[in-house]
Amino acid sequence: MEILDKSILAETEGTRVVKIEVNQPLIASKAEAGQFVVLMAKAEGERIPLTVVDKDVAKGSITLIFQELGLTTKFLGKLKKGDSLYSIAGPLGHPTEIKKYGNVILVGGGVGIAEIYPVAKALKEAGNCVIAIIGARTKELLILENELKNISDELHITTDDGSYSRKGFVTDILKESLTCNLKLKTYNLIYAVGPIPMMRMVSSIGFEHKIKTVVSLNALMVDGTGMCGSCRVTVGGKIKFSCVDGPEFEGALIDWDEFEKRSRIYADKEKHICKLRGLN
Repeated sequence: MEILDKSILAETEGTRVVKIEVNQPLIASKAEAGQFVVLMAKAEGERIPLTVVDKDVAKGSITLIFQELGLTTKFLGKLKKGDSLYSIAGPLGHPTEIKKYGNVILVGGGVGIAEIYPVAKALKEAGNCVIAIIGARTKELLILENELKNISDELHITTDDGSYSRKGFVTDILKESLTCNLKLKTYNLIYAVGPIPMMRMVSSIGFEHKIKTVVSLNALMVDGTGMCGSCRVTVGGKIKFSCVDGPEFEGALIDWDEFEKRSRIYADKEKHICKLRGLN
């Protein structure tokens, strides 16, 4: 599981987004849009889920993108080309349902942009009209702009601070697009990945306009195969596990209050451990 290539996609104000290409021919031959892997950077480390952003079947490699945030991603970011990962399991989760919908809108925020990319690519190959809306806190943290521009019929960009393109949030453009274009176009799917408040708002907007809205949840995972239960989420009043039932669910059915609370369970402990190990 050698790291074949590594690059820094974005870096500013202590935030860094890293892309690695990993030798993993079996996963490359099977992975579909929307699926993820669970990896361990070292034997004594934790297991973390990362979306398969791209794959090269001929080369036998998969591409992963992550933001250095917690203990494991910060350690992973220190590895170099030629280093090896301890283990990778996958592909996991249900693939995205790819079919001819017509007009689809994909919304990506922050590192969630990397997760909408393979879905946008697959939907475009299936003959859909793809409208991509992506946003970042600032220009330096915007990723995959050119890649999405090459496969999208429309690409809209926002930055929170106005340092690039339009100042504002991805939800602002989504609202305007639906308000202005619903009389001219029929949208059959909204797909969103990013911070929880953003996905929650996108789901609300989609529900308001009666458009099916799917989100890919970045739930806490330990095992990744349905054994530990840490990634449970309430969907339509029923308990689901993001790793085996998801990671994608219809946004209007999610108990967002519960999901937000669960996502913060280990935040303080994570910061404490990172500080102790000098990975701040």
